[in-house]
Parts: sequence; structure tokens; C-alpha cells
Amino acid sequence: MAKKEYAFYPGCSSQLKASASNYLVSVNAMCQTLDVKLTPIPDWNCCTASIAYAPSSELSRHVMNARNFALAETHLPGQDIVATCAACWLNARESKEKLDGSAQLLADANEALKEAGLKYQAKAEVRHMVEVLIEDFGYDELGKHVVKPLDGIKFAGYVGCQTNRPFGIDGESFENPKYLDKLVETVGGEAAAGYEQKVTCCGGALAFSEPEKSQKQIKDIVEAAYDHGADMIVTPCPLCQANVEVYQADINKRYGTKLNMPVTYYSQLMTVAYGGTAKQAGLDGHIIQPKKLQDIAVRVVNTKK
Repeated sequence: MAKKEYAFYPGCSSQLKASASNYLVSVNAMCQTLDVKLTPIPDWNCCTASIAYAPSSELSRHVMNARNFALAETHLPGQDIVATCAACWLNARESKEKLDGSAQLLADANEALKEAGLKYQAKAEVRHMVEVLIEDFGYDELGKHVVKPLDGIKFAGYVGCQTNRPFGIDGESFENPKYLDKLVETVGGEAAAGYEQKVTCCGGALAFSEPEKSQKQIKDIVEAAYDHGADMIVTPCPLCQANVEVYQADINKRYGTKLNMPVTYYSQLMTVAYGGTAKQAGLDGHIIQPKKLQDIAVRVVNTKK
């Protein structure tokens, strides 16, 4: 039996063969080291994050999340729901807050769920994977598994906006959350202190409608990382990762810059530090290759004491 078990909500982007599938690969490897069992919620559906504020009723989007909650409570009773995607976590957390805080909304949602033979009982907690790492393990415990410290790599911890407001990580500042910096230091890397763009929006919602505005946001995020001497950016958000990495080439064309900054996930750092291979860390899924991280991944672990 695993040390800890959770009802896992992959989300559309982090599921197998999706845009952030390398995130899932690294999370699975990290969890194997930590003896964590993630059981996907059976028949889970989209959290509606991408269409949450499109013309539709508020009830319909909360019912979509309530269905996931009810499925978790039915099939994986007593287990917290864990999401790796920041948008999924934020959207699900909002639904839970509103459903749990309104008897009428909860009744309406359950009336809709009745058609599928389900009922949300407000028992399941909704958490982001970084909450699990920090609250259920703690930095000291996470550090015990490091066999390949990430010496010589400096990371800019880009939190983004979705894991920061309105809920945030317990005990962290909204303006200057430090948990990514602490995770970096826990696995032997160097955090870019004073990185002022860490909670700036990446402009993901504007990527197609107003690309010039989105790309200006990304330019500022990446240039600030360079200004602080960072070798790469680390983030907990699949949308931030994709947006900040993918559009650097377009930004270079637009502004005449030479941006080439790798953007990684915290779970990739941890997998490599825990002795995982480049493939186990999902490092083969990047457009801009995180070379320094790849170099550490191929090193042989020294087992001599």
C-alpha cells in the first residue's frame, strides 16, 4: 500500500498524449519516488476552465466540476482530489467554494447530477500537487530523496497568476510567493531571488485574440529571468509553460530579440534530482531544450559512501 493515495484529476492538457503530457510523465516519476499513488477519477470530464466565462449559465460549469467531485467521492472515497493543472485546480476550487457555500446552488447541482445517478456530498477536498508536496510531505522530507542535486543551475520561479490568486498556497504571500524558490533550493538548485515577474500573467487568454499583448507579457517574463541570471524558468502551470516557451520564437521575430529560455515544471526538477532519467522527467517534450537539466539527468549516481 502506498504511503499516500489521492484521487487524481489529470485535466485536458496534462493527460496522456496531450500538450502537457511530459508534465504528467514527470509527476508520475516523482510520485513513484515519494510512494504516492494517484488514481485517476473514473470517467472524469473537463473542468470548463477554457470556457468558464463563455455565454452559459454559472450552474452548468459548476455542475461539470461537481460531477468530477461526485465521481471521486463514489469511486475513491476519503481521498483528496489532486490536480496538476493550475487552471483546473483554480476552476475546481472556485466551484467547490461556491457549491459548499450555497445550499441552493448545491441543491440545483445535485438535481442535475441526479440524471446521472450521482450526488455531490461536499466531502472531497480539491488540492494542487504543490499543496500536497508542501503540506503532506514538507521540504525536509522532499529533500531526503535527492541523489543528484541540481548544482550549477539557476531557476526563475514563475508562479503565474492561477496558483496565486484568489486562493494561493497556504501561508504564501500573494505578491511574492516563495514555494517554487524553496522547492528549487530543496533539490539543490539556485533560486533567482527577487525575480519580479513571478506572479505576472503570461497572457494565455490573449494568445490568439491579441497576440501582441500576450507576447509583450511573455517578453517581460523571460527578459526578467535573464536579468536575474537564470538558466531556465520553472512553473507549476501547463498553460504558463506552453505559452512562455512556444512564443519565444515569435517574440524574437517581432522584437528582434534572441530569447531562448527553457521553461520547465517543478516535477521535472524533482524527478531529475531524485535520480530519474531524462525520459522519466519528460525532458524530451520541450521545444527549447533544458540542456543543463538534461546533463544532470544522464550523470551516474555515485553510490559510494
